[in-house]
Amino acid sequence: MTKKILLSVFLLPAAMAFAQQYGGMWIPTELNEKEMKDLGMKISAKDIFNPQKPSIKDAVVQFNGGCTAEIISPKGLLLTNHHCGYGQIQAHSTVQNDLLSNGFWAKNMTGELPNPGVKVDFIVDIKEVTYQVLEGTDNLTEPELTKKINNNIEVYKNSQKIESYQSILVKPMYYGNKYYAYTIETYKDIRLVGAPPQSIGKFGSDTDNWVWPRHTGDFSMFRIYADKNNKPAEFSKDNVPYVPKHYLPVSIKDKNENDFTFVFGFPGKTTEYLPAVAVEKIMKDIDPARIAVRDVALKTLDEKMRVDSETRIKYASKYASVANYWKKWIGEVEGLKKSNAVEKKVMYEGSLVAKNPEIKSTLDQLNKFYNDQAPYALNNAYYTEVVKNAETLKLAGDYYDFVTAVEAGRMDEKELAKLKTKLSSFYKDYSAELDSRVTAKLLALYANKTAPQFLPAGFNKFKDENANIPVVEEMSKNSIITGRTAVNGAALTADIEKGFSNQDKLIRTLKKDPVYQLYVSMKETYMKTADPQYTSLQAKIDALQKKFMAQQMETDKERKFFPDANSTLRVTYGKVKGSAPRDAVSYGYQTHLAGVMEKYVPGDYEFDVPKKLIDLYNKKDFGIYKDKTGDVPVGFTATNHTTGGNSGSPALDANGNLVGLNFDRQWEGTMSDINYDPRFSRNIMVDTKYILFIIEKFADSKWLVDEMKVIK
Repeated sequence: MTKKILLSVFLLPAAMAFAQQYGGMWIPTELNEKEMKDLGMKISAKDIFNPQKPSIKDAVVQFNGGCTAEIISPKGLLLTNHHCGYGQIQAHSTVQNDLLSNGFWAKNMTGELPNPGVKVDFIVDIKEVTYQVLEGTDNLTEPELTKKINNNIEVYKNSQKIESYQSILVKPMYYGNKYYAYTIETYKDIRLVGAPPQSIGKFGSDTDNWVWPRHTGDFSMFRIYADKNNKPAEFSKDNVPYVPKHYLPVSIKDKNENDFTFVFGFPGKTTEYLPAVAVEKIMKDIDPARIAVRDVALKTLDEKMRVDSETRIKYASKYASVANYWKKWIGEVEGLKKSNAVEKKVMYEGSLVAKNPEIKSTLDQLNKFYNDQAPYALNNAYYTEVVKNAETLKLAGDYYDFVTAVEAGRMDEKELAKLKTKLSSFYKDYSAELDSRVTAKLLALYANKTAPQFLPAGFNKFKDENANIPVVEEMSKNSIITGRTAVNGAALTADIEKGFSNQDKLIRTLKKDPVYQLYVSMKETYMKTADPQYTSLQAKIDALQKKFMAQQMETDKERKFFPDANSTLRVTYGKVKGSAPRDAVSYGYQTHLAGVMEKYVPGDYEFDVPKKLIDLYNKKDFGIYKDKTGDVPVGFTATNHTTGGNSGSPALDANGNLVGLNFDRQWEGTMSDINYDPRFSRNIMVDTKYILFIIEKFADSKWLVDEMKVIK
């Protein structure tokens, strides 16, 4: 086993083995410029991130708290993924004016659509503040340690002079061994400019999600607006397009295998430094539990969405969100097995112990705590996924929190207003009848998969899925939570304000509500039998993980460590590259429009193709966007180490020009969140040629291309 694993590393191309044996999501102020230039970069690290003068970081934003986006014109034109803008496209859609199906393209700036609540965040500066945050924490233990750290963070933030539209975020790195402060500038007037129909922007849908070869035009366009002084402002008709400090030139040059590329964005979460025992639990217990729950929910939703357009539109964004990580976890399990992740971790831990025997004690304790936590962690996985994916139970949870807050005297007018807004938004895309079937099936799964000691009394009655369906439907019909029964003279689904007009009556009615009572029985049982033990052991694991991280960094002097992703700005770099993930299977690095036509299935909700795109292909009307093959490139893969949050991130060439838009990873490599393997780990990007081709030739929106600086 040891020889086989080591050999697989040594057989990698020398440059890649050196640069990417462990992947990398680097803080942009701490880039290894030499390594990047050895791989082919032509610009300097200062060109990427410079707080003193315009640099590429001034063109990269966090989009609405989750995805990444980039500015591609001097008029604040913003590019991100179609799936990142999906919620906004859906919000502007109706059955009569279905922008999801038909696409949307503003004919000029006056036609761009506002999106209340959407924001983008620029990172103005990054500073390491470890000393300031950890000052005075020596020898402190919990809870005093956390209190002192939080106090130090507030002291630091209050000492900084910032503008009214700026904020400071302090984030831990390396499990709390270091801290960094981010100065953030937030813009709040973000307007929808254009989006292809989902037959392009979501082509392949769930079948192709996380899969290569890929043929998805996963992009949408927005614009940042500012006040007349180019400063952040709430939406106003008087606002003007934002003038950026820097915007990305768009390259439509051909790509070649082994071209240098880097991705700049906000990766969400990785756990690259877990011990072997933790990886084993994820692979064998936690991920399979999550997959099982979402599998049931998705199949039930899909049955209805395929035959009912109103349901399809109502549930489109939610379905995509649930399916996304369901499929990712499936690939993660397979990838961890295929890359021998647990065995590699065991080997690495052995090498660390050989250099530093003190690490053995840390690992022994981690092993004990993870094994002790295992039954509680499994119940946590099932419980959290069930109450999240059975929307009726999720709603009941919101009302439970409301009742608890009122009875504790914590529900003020501001919090109540937020809750009403949240519920109104939720009900808009909720079908009580459909979700009663989802809930019935998930209750059966929970009853059958959960150890008896974690189940409420009498819960075995839910073990039969078919018997559950009429029972849960009856509960749903008699529930005010579902809106199928009125309270205070109104259905909550139709009139939240009236429903909340008499809070005492609302609370009394809730406590008698069958759905509410079901949720309470599940919640209180979980909180009594599993959560305290799970949480207590997790606190011990977290403290030891911080120690283990420090020991790894102190002991392994040959390895260059990067902090796990935590939604902060990062740079990852690699090369354009295909892959050979399985025996006799080899993937090229580039897909083309011809592949879209090969997958085309008329009328299919995943693989239908707009007639105009077919006509353009048949006429070979590709303009300047064809490559050396004579076809339009659609997507490409590279060895950049990405994760969720990198959706919409710019993929840049050696000169800092935009060459692609990151939107996914190859299914065989989704385990890279836990164990990056350069043999299988590939990020997937939409080619800029395809993006501009769709904008100009398909959407007849050349006015947008004319805003850009196009590198030919």
